[in-house]
Amino acid sequence: MLDESKSIHLEESNDSISFATGGELQLTISKSDFSLSFENAAGLLTKADGKGMAWIEGPEDKTYMRGQLRLGVGEHLYGLGERFTPFVKNGQSVDIWNRDGGTSSEQSYKNIPFYLSSKGYGIFVNHPEEVSFELGSETVSRSQFSVEGEYLDYYFINGPTPKKVVSRYTELTGKPALPPAWSFGLWLSTSFTTKYNEETVTHFVDGMAERGGIPLSVFHFDCFWMKEFEWSNFIWDRRNFPDPEAMLKRLKNKGLKICVWINPYIAQKSPLFDEGMEKGYLIKKSNGDVWQWDRWQAGMGIVDFTNPDACKWFQAKLKVLLDMGVDAFKTDFGERIPTDVVYFDGSNPDKMHNYYAYKYNEVVFDLLKEEQGENEAIVFARSATTGGQKFPVHWGGGDCDSTYEAMAESLRGGLSLTTSGFGYWSHDIGGFENTATPDVFKRWTAFGLLSSHSRFHGSSSYRVPWNFDEEAVEVAKHFTKLKNSLMPYLYGQAVENNQSGVPVMRAMLLEFPEDSLCETLDRQYMLGGDSILVAPIFNEESLGSFYLPQGRWTHLLTGEVVEGGKWIKEKYDYFSLPLFVRSNTILPMGTREDNPVYDYADG
Repeated sequence: MLDESKSIHLEESNDSISFATGGELQLTISKSDFSLSFENAAGLLTKADGKGMAWIEGPEDKTYMRGQLRLGVGEHLYGLGERFTPFVKNGQSVDIWNRDGGTSSEQSYKNIPFYLSSKGYGIFVNHPEEVSFELGSETVSRSQFSVEGEYLDYYFINGPTPKKVVSRYTELTGKPALPPAWSFGLWLSTSFTTKYNEETVTHFVDGMAERGGIPLSVFHFDCFWMKEFEWSNFIWDRRNFPDPEAMLKRLKNKGLKICVWINPYIAQKSPLFDEGMEKGYLIKKSNGDVWQWDRWQAGMGIVDFTNPDACKWFQAKLKVLLDMGVDAFKTDFGERIPTDVVYFDGSNPDKMHNYYAYKYNEVVFDLLKEEQGENEAIVFARSATTGGQKFPVHWGGGDCDSTYEAMAESLRGGLSLTTSGFGYWSHDIGGFENTATPDVFKRWTAFGLLSSHSRFHGSSSYRVPWNFDEEAVEVAKHFTKLKNSLMPYLYGQAVENNQSGVPVMRAMLLEFPEDSLCETLDRQYMLGGDSILVAPIFNEESLGSFYLPQGRWTHLLTGEVVEGGKWIKEKYDYFSLPLFVRSNTILPMGTREDNPVYDYADG
């Protein structure tokens, strides 16, 4: 049990044994049937019946341990990582197993064996291997979770509020680091399969400035900064970038930070493959050969981060890039980790499958902290597992379509992730696959720039706003400047997240647990903290459909005051959306719109 106090008070009677924490949580164990009852000041939270803990014999002589808890009438469950399925997880079966599956499936890049209940408690299953959850699915009035083996270790975390549950969960698994202020500004990418060189990059950067001054903070180089089919080699492709040091200096002289794409896979054509193989830095098969496959790059091997020398080797390659002027890394992939392998330190490969994502991002993040400073480190990560929130920031994966449906599923994934203890979340503005219509792009731009982190990125087409229409340029400028002006508020909330673990971008349930209408909302959210409500628009009719909780709300852009406690539907042009400030809020607005980094107290 996890509660405010570490002290435990024990009471025993003829029928039961009770354990009470120094806070409000009490566990009572029945001596007659060994049932477990969890209570706090509000009453019974849930109960594990006498058969709630079970040993199960499966096929092929495998055994499993299962925990099972009652679900109350109207009780909703959330979390389990970044999941693109319905936000309320009741009725779903979820396997905690990282997969490269995209945003339109039940698979997930970021699997977290933690769920939150609307009744104000959380369950964290402390197993790095695959955990199977059936949340009101196999048995509709029960949540249950099972792991292979002979033991089951899980934490029952008391609230009583959902925010307090998330805070205590991150007390156990790690608080998010404080991201640098510049990372909250607009990121622009080369996109994935597009062709580009320094001329193209300069054209994009200068184009943002020339078109009325769209403030740009970070430029990101995706895969083809390296030579094709040699990913990863961490060497600039000199055919397109003959003098990368000089190019990076020119970009940084324009006030930009630089991010480059990396992954932990080493193609056989990479000059690093033979070096990694000879030194034992790649994951091996049981016969001692390097494990390889052809699903991403021909003859691909995987760096073995259980080997301390392999970690230093990997970091040394990245340090060369930092010395050139690179500021951050997009840590892509890390989900397709095999289990028929042998690790340097003898780690169980089933337990390493999910945990690999943690080790991978930790190695990169630690290097950035060492080289850039404690509060300058940031990655743009896709894969994660328990504790991954310590290494912000994470984005929704590069496989969403460029449609309103994909935009909505992306938001569901982000809210599920932040409800699982992650403070920050981003997504590909305009979608990744295919090319959005100007309508979708402009609506997604508003959504993206009212998320914790904001990046234009796609697959086969460039995501510069003028490729859509001229109005898209003005929309991008409008919302980028708005976000920069909100930085005193947003950065203050980031500092709070670093201390409390409560996410910067949060589901309505976290802020309004007493309002039952907020329990199922997944197309709106609170930004930064408890003050700003954002409801992106997901249709071609320009119709905003949203719910305002009780109280007086003021539209941030128009000053209109609205009484809450009701659903509202109204139309908005591309320069607006439902964006409301809660009553009794003191909202600090900055004096700068051109940059996210300035003296927030000035003016």
